Amino acid sequence: MQQDITELKYCLYARKSTESDERQAMSIDSQIKEMQAMAEREGLKVVAMKRESFSAKQSGSRPVFNQLLHDVRNGEYNAILTWAPDRLSRNAGDLGSLVDLMDMNRLQRIRTFSQSFSNTPNEKFLLMILCSQAKLENDNRGINVKRGIRAKCEMGWRPGPAPIGYINRSFAGVKEMVLDEERAPIIKEMFERSGLQNQSGRTIKDWLDSIGFTTKAGARLSLSQIYRILTNPFYYGYFAYPADGPLYKGQHEPIISKQLFDIVRNRMATIVPENKPAWGSKKFPFKHLFYCGSCASRLTVEEHFKKRKDGGINRHVYYRCTKSTKDPDCPERSITANMIVEQILGLIESGDFDDIEPTEQLFKRIEQHKRITSQLIKDHGMKLTERDHFRNFASYTLKQGTLSEQDGFIRGLSIPLFVKDRAIYRRIND
Repeated sequence: MQQDITELKYCLYARKSTESDERQAMSIDSQIKEMQAMAEREGLKVVAMKRESFSAKQSGSRPVFNQLLHDVRNGEYNAILTWAPDRLSRNAGDLGSLVDLMDMNRLQRIRTFSQSFSNTPNEKFLLMILCSQAKLENDNRGINVKRGIRAKCEMGWRPGPAPIGYINRSFAGVKEMVLDEERAPIIKEMFERSGLQNQSGRTIKDWLDSIGFTTKAGARLSLSQIYRILTNPFYYGYFAYPADGPLYKGQHEPIISKQLFDIVRNRMATIVPENKPAWGSKKFPFKHLFYCGSCASRLTVEEHFKKRKDGGINRHVYYRCTKSTKDPDCPERSITANMIVEQILGLIESGDFDDIEPTEQLFKRIEQHKRITSQLIKDHGMKLTERDHFRNFASYTLKQGTLSEQDGFIRGLSIPLFVKDRAIYRRIND
């Protein structure tokens, strides 16, 4: 028998999307005000309120929504009050999670400003149609946006922010990229030092730091940024969009000649080992997932090769501070991937993560691993706690999982992690 409305415990959920098509949509405060007025008018029992500003296009990408699903699953409330169905979902994954909770009778009702969806076949079907319609609108909008970007590229204008050495300018309603008179000559000299004077990227960086060269945001160029500049065809008048897409002739003024660019490119090709992938093509776990404990910058990754006396090559991967905040001279030392894995497993073993709630996506992966391994554990006469299952999943993922699985595990913890003095820690309530 369907539960009476007076027995329903609602969670009021308000979301303001960051998507461009919803910039003029009702604000979070307005949604909450209207929903609270309706709840009072209709006698709805609201026991919790959640608000966030994340896009609903990607499944499992909203931490507050993931927590809402977790709370419904645990019985903290059994109904959701929100402005419209598309506030809850614009993708099949999140929609499926909602319908699954209704099928399990955990979620009794979803109430919007103009509609009510109970745990009945017809109303669940209507909910799926409305959310699917929102997804269809997103998909069509994506196609139109890509078509517009392609047309802009064919006209010779590269979308996005201007590369270092150029600035974005809007004149008479037309957006264009023009030379940055202060930085363009230095960019040209970078190419000349590399192609004509055979200077290495590290030597060029030392020179840039010595003259105080920075981006418009005031940050020094990293070694990776220098290599990206020296391999970017934009500086001789062409550009690729996206990065692996076709080459377009730009309408912007070149900084260097095609001849100089080819000299730099050919020189760089001779100093890169034949078996070494192109710059930026390699993937590493944990890149940009940790923060520096000294200056709060993200950690990036560097790969180094050292030739042994016997002719072999040792490979070393280090994670270091990007020094992208106010402290370009951050003293923090690098840390290896093995150190990261061992410390994360140590924190889990010591119970430091016992109080966290994983994202919905990570929770599903843990449950799937639990189902797979439960029978094997049972055959050996073992009994494991939820913490044991979490620890086993973490150990398997971080030591044997794919790069995507390793990244997904750290992201799924949904907490900021910091590295200071080569030690990983978390900031409670940070």
